[in-house]
Amino acid sequence: MNISKIFLLVYLLIGTAHGFAQGSLPLDSAFLKAVEKGTRTMNGVPGAKYWQNAADYKLKVQFEPKTRLLKGTAEIYYHNNSPDTLREVWFKLNANIYKEGVARKSKIDKKDLGDGVRLKKIAVAEKALETNKFVVNGTNMKIVDAEVLPNSETLFKIDYEYTLNEGSHLRTGKVDDGAYFVAYFFPRIAVYDDIDGWNEYPYTGAEEFYNDFCDFEVEIEVPRGYAVWATGDLKNGKKVYQKHVNDSLKAACISDSVIDIIGEEDIKSNAITKGKAANVFKFEAKQVVDFAFALSNHYVWKSVSLVVDSATARRTRVDAVYDPSHKDYSEVIDFARKTVEGMSFHFPAWPFPYSHMTVFDGLDQMEYPMMANDNPTKNREDAITLTSHEIFHTMFPFFMGTNETKYAWMDEGWATIGEWKLSKYIDSTYVDDYGIQPTAKNSGSPDDAPINTLTTELEGAATFTNSYPKPALGYLYIEEYLGQELFQKALHYYIKTWQGKHPQPLDFFYAMNAGSGQNLDWFWKRWFYEDGVLDLAIHDVVKSRADEYAIIIKNKSMKPLPIHLTVYYSDGSKEKLDQSIEVWREGDKTVTLPLITKKKIKLLELGDTYVPDKNKQDNVFKVN
Repeated sequence: MNISKIFLLVYLLIGTAHGFAQGSLPLDSAFLKAVEKGTRTMNGVPGAKYWQNAADYKLKVQFEPKTRLLKGTAEIYYHNNSPDTLREVWFKLNANIYKEGVARKSKIDKKDLGDGVRLKKIAVAEKALETNKFVVNGTNMKIVDAEVLPNSETLFKIDYEYTLNEGSHLRTGKVDDGAYFVAYFFPRIAVYDDIDGWNEYPYTGAEEFYNDFCDFEVEIEVPRGYAVWATGDLKNGKKVYQKHVNDSLKAACISDSVIDIIGEEDIKSNAITKGKAANVFKFEAKQVVDFAFALSNHYVWKSVSLVVDSATARRTRVDAVYDPSHKDYSEVIDFARKTVEGMSFHFPAWPFPYSHMTVFDGLDQMEYPMMANDNPTKNREDAITLTSHEIFHTMFPFFMGTNETKYAWMDEGWATIGEWKLSKYIDSTYVDDYGIQPTAKNSGSPDDAPINTLTTELEGAATFTNSYPKPALGYLYIEEYLGQELFQKALHYYIKTWQGKHPQPLDFFYAMNAGSGQNLDWFWKRWFYEDGVLDLAIHDVVKSRADEYAIIIKNKSMKPLPIHLTVYYSDGSKEKLDQSIEVWREGDKTVTLPLITKKKIKLLELGDTYVPDKNKQDNVFKVN
């Protein structure tokens, strides 16, 4: 028996300080090896030998809107903090998703396919590479014979160009003749971590991303008349904007009221940027996992700021940048501000971590650090949910550094529960039931799969339900079980422990256990590692005495669901009987709810907005 098997056996037999022996979670071999090496632990904190790599990016790009040609130079100072000598270095060329012949899951019109990223020059430590020293395979590129030593820094310099897509808008591309959202526009070094080594998963257009925390200095050159918004802070506003625009921008950073930084009159008079033929916008961002930018010559810019940290009085500026003809966008600035406020003080009640958040009127529904590419919506409710969902991603994955490629539920699930809660915070009359019905319908079907199934392996309806509503419901049920105060304590413990790092699913589960002081493995295992139908039923109602009833609730699988029962009386009154997931902890198939009342019961109804139920036919019970 090898060391790994001995270690696993001991763990399963005796557990840890959290009493994990009962209901212990499945341990994958990669995580177990990380524990043996001392980079991970089984108590929710990084190991004493935990490490992660990082890079400093100095990017210079020229973008020509008419031709959509982007020319760039990337200087990347890569810090190998691992104990390994890296004989090869992997890069992501995500713009190659539009290259003809590249394998992809997302549909792209043939007319939008082209040459992809054209690499003009690659140098390592100032030495130019010959073409046989690097290999491009779809959206991945590998430099061979690199030999980056442990605890060392290596400089990579890449000159490149590509043509931004005009159609088939996949999270990036041309919006209209004067507006563009530009993402994944630079070669970036892939994550090398203690679990998988190099992240070799290609970008297919379906799964999302996994990036290291890096520092960025970015220069973006665009023609006169184009304003630019981006991840990070603008460092040269005086040099690129007209005085009144730059003054308004400064004012917005300290204003509790909405300010028009660029209005329709500014656009008509072309009084936005300096009069040079081209302007170079300089941005800086520290410790972020990605960088994106947008530009337009005809968008208005509304801005406001608010205090996000009561202890320090730190403020965040919130922007809405949009085509003024899109009237549905007029309230987005209010929704965005309320979202940032809600995140800071309501849920997760953590100070918004960045200096600004810009919502840009684009053609997608996609998040980036400090930026969102959000399409116009058909109604107010959609605008609320879209705005809150994409901004909530600031915490997950951007603040927490999760691997979206493998575990979409670790960020989309949080953005979904954030959307549910913050939509209500923005408009108390609105109830957001995003994903509940598909979750109920798909449960127990051939498409159903455990939440912790790798995102790359999901098919059919589970691609959505496993990533968004199912994990969100899991978080919601644990909050109900622990109570809001203890849940928040546990969540804050997870955030404090893993912010700026790369938590795995087991790190999350163990951190929540540690933060709450409770062994929650019985729930994590059944909700995240197992599948099964989501279906509760009123099995029977037994009257034992004149005023005493026994209401028997049946669970048709092992999936723990909270019980929300409404009792309707003949006199027109009603009463709620609620039980958290705790009633299913021991694996019982039925639960009896006692009810003592002198009133005559007319009807019992089982159900709640956030309790998916595949068969509602047995959720109503008439009492004779």
